Amino acid sequence: MLYMCQAIQTKYHGPTNRIGARVSARCDAGRIMVSWDNKLNADGNHRKAAETLAAKLGWTQKLVGGGLPGGGYAFVLLDEEN
Repeated sequence: MLYMCQAIQTKYHGPTNRIGARVSARCDAGRIMVSWDNKLNADGNHRKAAETLAAKLGWTQKLVGGGLPGGGYAFVLLDEEN
């Protein structure tokens, strides 16, 4: 089965006077923001944002990813047949 491949990029957004810290997740198909979860570390918060966006888009494949130079993270879908 062939899947359209899109990377999901995540980015930390610090708190403001009105809104707490958040993580954005974006790809060509969409974008979301999730609140920072203090129970998770940075990796966990970025993964949570990527997984939330993937679920919103109906993508069910496993996500793999890691940090980017200069900050943020990138995640891609893993075709479980490979």
